[in-house]
Amino acid sequence: MYNQLFTIHGSGMIYLVMTPFAIGLGVYLVPLQIGAPNIALPRTTLLGYWLYVTGAVIMLAGFVTPLGAHAAGWFSYPPLADARYSPGLGSDMWLAGVFLATTGVILMGWAVLWTALRKRAEGMTMLRMPLFSWSMVATTLMVIGSFPALLAALVLLGIGRADPAVFDSNLWTIGYQHLFWFYGHPVVYVMFFPYLAAVGEVLATFARRPFFGFRLTVLSLLVFAGLSMSVWGHHMFTTGQAANDYYSLTSIALLVPAGVEYFALLGTVLGGRLVFRPPMLFALAFIPQFLIGGLTGIMVGTPVIDYHAHDSYFVVAHLHYVLFAGSAFGLFAAFYFWFPKVTGAMLHERLSHAHFWLLVAGTNLTFLPMFLLGHEGMSRRIVSYAEFDGFGTLNLLASIGAALLAVAMLVFLYNVYVSLRFPRPAGDDPWQGQTLEWATTSPPPRLNFTPERPLPPVTSYAPLYDLRQRRLRERAEDGRAD
Repeated sequence: MYNQLFTIHGSGMIYLVMTPFAIGLGVYLVPLQIGAPNIALPRTTLLGYWLYVTGAVIMLAGFVTPLGAHAAGWFSYPPLADARYSPGLGSDMWLAGVFLATTGVILMGWAVLWTALRKRAEGMTMLRMPLFSWSMVATTLMVIGSFPALLAALVLLGIGRADPAVFDSNLWTIGYQHLFWFYGHPVVYVMFFPYLAAVGEVLATFARRPFFGFRLTVLSLLVFAGLSMSVWGHHMFTTGQAANDYYSLTSIALLVPAGVEYFALLGTVLGGRLVFRPPMLFALAFIPQFLIGGLTGIMVGTPVIDYHAHDSYFVVAHLHYVLFAGSAFGLFAAFYFWFPKVTGAMLHERLSHAHFWLLVAGTNLTFLPMFLLGHEGMSRRIVSYAEFDGFGTLNLLASIGAALLAVAMLVFLYNVYVSLRFPRPAGDDPWQGQTLEWATTSPPPRLNFTPERPLPPVTSYAPLYDLRQRRLRERAEDGRAD
C-alpha cells in the first residue's frame, strides 16, 4: 500500500496536477493576454481536456482493482514495472491513464502555441506579448518536442508487460530510461516556466513598474527550453550508461538562463513601490524557495555528489522544493492574482494571509529536514526505518510540517468556498494590472472583448501600464496649462 501511495502521489503531482494546470493557465490566459476572441483549435483543446480527465480517472481507479494501484514509482523502470514484478490490472490502468493524460496535454499545448503565433490582436507583435504568454510559447515547444518520448516509452513498457522477456536485454531497460528522461527533465521546466512567469506578472503589478529585463528574460526562456532537451542523462549517472561529463556540463550550463530569470525577478522588485497583497506574498516566497530547489538541482547534476545523494531523501527534498516550494507557490500566486478576473469575486484577505503563512511554515518544516535525512543516508521509497539510525527526530519534524500543510489547504478551500458563496465584487481591474486581460470585464464575456470595451492600443508588453502613464502625463500637462 505504501508503494501504491507514493507511486500515485508522484504520478498525480507530475501527470495530473502541475503539468496540466500549467497548460490550463495558458488555455485560459493566453487568448486574453494577446487580445484574441478565443483559443485556436477549440475542439482540439476540448478533446485534450477530456483525454486528460479520462486518463486521470483511469489511473486513480487502479485502487479499486483486486491487486490495487500501480506500485513501481512514477517513472516505473523495467523490469520492476513489467508483468512479472508488477502484476495486476492497476498497473495496466496506470499505463493507459498516463498515456491518455499526456496525449491530452500535448493537444492542449498545440492549441496554446497556435493561438500565440496566429491569433494576436492588431499591434501585438511577438515582442509585445506579455511575459506569461511568452512563457507559454517556450513551454509548449517543450511539450511538443519532448512529451512524445514519454508516449514511446509507455508503448515500450506496454510491449514489455505483454512479453516480459523484452526487458531481459539491457538495451531495452536502459533504452526505456533514455526515452523516459528525455521527457522527464523538460517536464520540470514545463512545470516551472508558466509559474515563474506568473510570479513575474504579479511582481511587476505590485511593484508598480514594468517587468525588468523583459527581452533578456524572453531570450533566456527560449535558451532554457533548448538546453532542457540536452540534460536528461544526469538522471542516469549511477547507471554507468550515460556520458556523465557531457550531461554534467549541460546541466550546469542551465545556471546561465536561470540566473538571468532570477535577476530579472529581483530587478523588478528592487526600486518598486511594493504593495503586499496575497498574490505578492506568494510571489515573493517563490523566489528564495525555488532557489533552494534550483541550487540543489545543480548539486545532483554533479556526478560525484549524485553518487552519494541518488535515491536518498536528499532527492525527495530537492524535487519538492522545485515542485511544491517553488512551482506550487507560483500556482497560488497565479490563483490569487487571476481569481478576481475569472470569477468577478475577491478572496478574503485574512484567510489568504493565514493560508500563506501556514503554507510557508509547513513547506519548510516538511522538506528542509529531508536534505539532512538524505545526507545521513535515509533511502527514499522505504516504508519504515530503524529508530536507532537517528532518523526519528527529523522525520517527526517533517510529519508536523505535513500536518501544517494539510491545515493550510483546508484554510485555502474554505476561503474559496466562502468567497464564492458570499461574493464580494472585484471590479474589472482590482490590482491595476498591466496586461490586456484586465481591460475587459470580470469574468470576461464570451468573446473576451466587446465593442463597448474595446482593446486599448498595444504599445508594449504592458499596454495598460503604458495607458496609465499616458493619462498621468496628460493630466500633468493639463494642470500646467491651467
